[in-house]
Amino acid sequence: MIGRITGLLAEKNPPELLVDCQGVGYELLVPMSTFYNLPPLGDKVSLLTHFVVREDAQILYGFGTSAERAAFRQLIKISGVGPRTALSVLSGMSVDDLARAISSQEAGRLTKVPGIGKKTAERLLLELKGKLGADLGLPVTLATGAHADIEQALVALGYSDKDAAAALKALPADVGVSEGIKLALKALAK
Repeated sequence: MIGRITGLLAEKNPPELLVDCQGVGYELLVPMSTFYNLPPLGDKVSLLTHFVVREDAQILYGFGTSAERAAFRQLIKISGVGPRTALSVLSGMSVDDLARAISSQEAGRLTKVPGIGKKTAERLLLELKGKLGADLGLPVTLATGAHADIEQALVALGYSDKDAAAALKALPADVGVSEGIKLALKALAK
């Protein structure tokens, strides 16, 4: 099993890379989140990998972080979700965003990813509930009740999931929705 590749970055053609490891070139498919964080051509690169052997192909997938690889492995365990779909999910959203979508059971966030329809999104939510956030060291249960409504309102207003989550942390536990939105907006305006 190939667990990690370290070498010189020889070629970059999204989503494919060629890494030269002492004269042997390894082709890897990577999510766009990894692709955007690659060094320039000719520089040293180290990627965690997942090796898939099929009847008709042997494919090596590369990841910049262990969280990405763990999420990929969780995704491909789901019936009907292959490596290409898992790569698409990780290219369309960060691992944190995926964990938040799973924890809050929001199929709408998943359907924004190209190639993920409503049925696949619902299957992902069902299969990964309680697994993805726990495996990645993220809290499995995020905002509930009023806090969930406040977070959704902030995201609808155009704030990122990360900013909305940060604003929620500063709110009292028993705050109402309308008051919480006002307080969160004030915190975000600073």
